[in-house]
Amino acid sequence: ALVTGRGLRSLGLNDSEYTLQNGCVFKGRRVMIPYDLHREVLKELHIGHVGIVKMKSLARNFCYWKNIDRDIENIAKNCRVCCLKQNEAPMERSHSWEPSSRTWQRLHIDFAGPMSGQYYFIIVDSYSKWVDVIPTKTSTSQWCMKQLRNLFCNFGFPDVLVSDNGAQFTSKVFKDFLQANGVTHKTSAPFHPSTNGQAERYVQ
Repeated sequence: ALVTGRGLRSLGLNDSEYTLQNGCVFKGRRVMIPYDLHREVLKELHIGHVGIVKMKSLARNFCYWKNIDRDIENIAKNCRVCCLKQNEAPMERSHSWEPSSRTWQRLHIDFAGPMSGQYYFIIVDSYSKWVDVIPTKTSTSQWCMKQLRNLFCNFGFPDVLVSDNGAQFTSKVFKDFLQANGVTHKTSAPFHPSTNGQAERYVQ
């Protein structure tokens, strides 16, 4: 939302929750979208008929307006293709992750997107809830390994890395990379609320 010549308080916004950057209002890292652009943003989020969870994942990384979750649910629930995909999705066994006792003990990684031609690599530390989001146009094993090497050089190796069963995370080269560095790799169903643990919690 572009703001010119007016402060946050004049818009009825609490400056402890919202910030003004270059004329745009942000809630955390998410830009507030004006009402007349809601429909266009929803169309972008709905590309590919990715379903409610993925649409919310994208929105919660980048954009915000009051009741955006409700609007996303209405779009997906009234879309025949999204409903068919949801009904065809296999049921997954519930998995409850044990609480971490220290920082960097367990990391959860996932991809969100595509949105406007880009994917977003999401990394969550299960203990501190620290989140890193890296935009990318590729999602190969080699690219993921490069990003993780940079993180590991700065913060050390985690005990456990949790991902979905995407090809980039289940390839031999990716598994060998983690094994060589003493990192235990655990997989869960992609974007499944009961198995995706911290990644799903971050989405929420």
